[in-house]
Amino acid sequence: MPSKLLLRSAAALVAGLALTVSLTACGGSSSAGSADSAGSQGGEKVVTVYSADGLKSEKGDGWYDKVFADFTKKTGIEVKYVEGGSGEMVQRAVREKTNTQADVLITLPPFIQQADGKGLLQAYEPQGSDKVNGADKAPDGKWTSVVKNYFGFIHNKKELPEAPKTWEELLDAKYKGKLQYSTPGVAGDGTAVLIKAMHDFGGKEPAMEYLKKLQANNVGPSSSTSKLAPKTDKGELLVANGDVQMNFAQSKSMPNLGIWFPAKDGGKPTSFALPYAAGLVAKAPHSENGKKLLDHLLGEEAQKLVSEVGGGFPARTDVKPTDANAVELTKIMGGVEIFEPDWADIDKNLTGYVDAWKSATGS
Repeated sequence: MPSKLLLRSAAALVAGLALTVSLTACGGSSSAGSADSAGSQGGEKVVTVYSADGLKSEKGDGWYDKVFADFTKKTGIEVKYVEGGSGEMVQRAVREKTNTQADVLITLPPFIQQADGKGLLQAYEPQGSDKVNGADKAPDGKWTSVVKNYFGFIHNKKELPEAPKTWEELLDAKYKGKLQYSTPGVAGDGTAVLIKAMHDFGGKEPAMEYLKKLQANNVGPSSSTSKLAPKTDKGELLVANGDVQMNFAQSKSMPNLGIWFPAKDGGKPTSFALPYAAGLVAKAPHSENGKKLLDHLLGEEAQKLVSEVGGGFPARTDVKPTDANAVELTKIMGGVEIFEPDWADIDKNLTGYVDAWKSATGS
């Protein structure tokens, strides 16, 4: 399906650990429940965030690390943070629907739309959301992008100095056991592989035919995209999927990572926006604190730090950073054709697309 079946609407992006206590992301294990209870008894000075991975650093120098610390200093509200795959966080919130633990949910498309469809979000338009493009927020105020981002691939610059240019090149035998992409339907960036393949190859059937061939080289499933970057940096993988913000931030400590965008043979490299979109959770135990945090994330100061600290793109159109990272990010995106997926179609048919992928690849 060319751009039309897969083109139109808004947003999504993204295992890790946590807050006051360390929580493993991918496994989804955490003590958010007990932390929330303690927070409630302690005067509501707490807000719990469930987020896709990519914006928090293990070294404590990521965008979340900075803006959460600033928020706590400003308000006295402690941020409890739980991280995992994009779909994993939504699934967790669904399981907790009768005993809601999260106040703010941040994930990538199409999972933010999925969260809305499952009744997990309540309408709230944060301060500054009027400066966010319409395609990057829900028209009813259920979610708003806080960091803009784009889907991409990575390669090991040491073992593979020149990035592949086309999807077709990845079928070469030299990539056998050296290529991996995260699981569609579970990881936001993994789902993005399907979306881009269907766009580039012109529909579901030709995309699945290609991905069936690619499976011969694929290492296998991964619920978290962020785990693939260290493997690529070490040379265990030559190529993997990812997203520009996360991989650009990781490249500061993983010097062998290079970002690239595959094209269909004879076509141009393409990508699409895969933003981190945030929504206030329905029946949030600390709803007012959640609103304050959303206001903070879209504030000018936090948005100015998106490229400088987070390696991403501001969600607000009136914030135009000129730092070194912003300049480099602009170069990375040079010559890449940006298309706009039809997120309503993808949300509606995601299960069918994922099932088709499972059938084609034997996953």
